[in-house]
Amino acid sequence: MRLPALPPPPPPRVAPTSRPGSEELLRRLELQVTRRLDGILQGDYRGLLPGPGSEPGEARVYQPGDDVRLIDWNVTARTTEAHVRMPIADRELETWVVLDLSASLDFGTAAWEKRELAVAALAAVGHLTARVGNRLGTVLVHAGAATTVPARPGREHLRAVLHRALTTPRVDGGGTTDLGTALGMCARLARRRGLMVLISDFLGTAGWERPLRGLAARHEVLAVEVIDPRELSLPDVGILSLVDPETGQRLEVRTSDAKLRARYAEAAARQREATARALRAAGADHLVLRTDRDWLFDLVGFVDRRRRRRTAVPARG
Repeated sequence: MRLPALPPPPPPRVAPTSRPGSEELLRRLELQVTRRLDGILQGDYRGLLPGPGSEPGEARVYQPGDDVRLIDWNVTARTTEAHVRMPIADRELETWVVLDLSASLDFGTAAWEKRELAVAALAAVGHLTARVGNRLGTVLVHAGAATTVPARPGREHLRAVLHRALTTPRVDGGGTTDLGTALGMCARLARRRGLMVLISDFLGTAGWERPLRGLAARHEVLAVEVIDPRELSLPDVGILSLVDPETGQRLEVRTSDAKLRARYAEAAARQREATARALRAAGADHLVLRTDRDWLFDLVGFVDRRRRRRTAVPARG
């Protein structure tokens, strides 16, 4: 007599994980940045710095067809004849990134946490500036401390920097970060004109405007603002308990109050506008990345607009 076949054993239950591990995140970043970014840009080397170079070269007499933006007005005034100063092509680019890893970035209600998106922005900057001889240095800023990674070339160095950023311990209630001091460290470490990148959500931070203006006087400066949609507007979900991750302060909010939600949205809009205004005043380019958007497309669109704007020839009157 044949016995009925036993049903297959149930599959083992796997405990769900809230966030992927650092190695998995590194693999995902490599796939998205190195493959998708190369495919979207469709070119050999598309850097963040446009034009032939940034170091000033020798002045010579202006010739028809020269870019009028290269006119050296001091030499022109002394010689009473128009002179241009041609830039020397950059053979090596040194990039310094200040990465904000404060507790306020350990938040996300969409595809990414802000912290993960900030590290992804660091990976993209490293990829866009990667070239033989180019160096990348990083200042990782967290509560009460800043860790400096010296500028070195190579993909292995970039991977090590990303791993260090992803494995930096998360500290709740440790206070706000000091971005101004980190920017001052970059000013002292940068040996020549290069690219300075500040990646932050700009929440609960102060004192970074003046150091950023000082950097912009000598370097190209890019500020990457990382935001989550829930920081812009509150949903109507009844009583919501909110915790400030940097101070530990807890607050219960009645989100069913339409006036409260409107005031929240207005305050968030004012904060973002104040940040954008301060970045414009400092002379920094401003890129906004959101956790609920395809950040690579936003990045590529920004790079393309930036390069076209910087290389555009002004209209002749």
